[in-house]
Amino acid sequence: MGNITDFIIITSVCVHNIDMRKFRILIGVVVGIANGLFGAGGGTLLVPALEKFGKLETHKAHATALAVMLPLSVVSTIVYIWGVDVNWTAVLFVSLGGVVGGIVGAKLLNRLSAGWLNMLFGLFLIAGATRMLLS
Repeated sequence: MGNITDFIIITSVCVHNIDMRKFRILIGVVVGIANGLFGAGGGTLLVPALEKFGKLETHKAHATALAVMLPLSVVSTIVYIWGVDVNWTAVLFVSLGGVVGGIVGAKLLNRLSAGWLNMLFGLFLIAGATRMLLS
């Protein structure tokens, strides 16, 4: 898979020939593969897909993506535990910080306009992509 734009172009061609339930399952499969393969990243595909094809408002797309990612992350974690040595000390401390950050982020989600939310999400994606390309 190339990037989010490729995903959106491919799915926009396919969406006219598939009912919405099957299409949502297809999006779930793609997001699940990304989450399982990279340990994260499914939301970067899911949010734009929910906005463009699910016709969800920006805030609802972000909140829905978070709700979808929880079971995907649990399943991926179980698979990783069986095949990879997990650093449980890191899990504990990063999770503690993540819970605090998750609460702050969820409260901020309701206070930001859709424009600001999209801009911040885009900047986050660009920063992550830049770091990965330069490392």
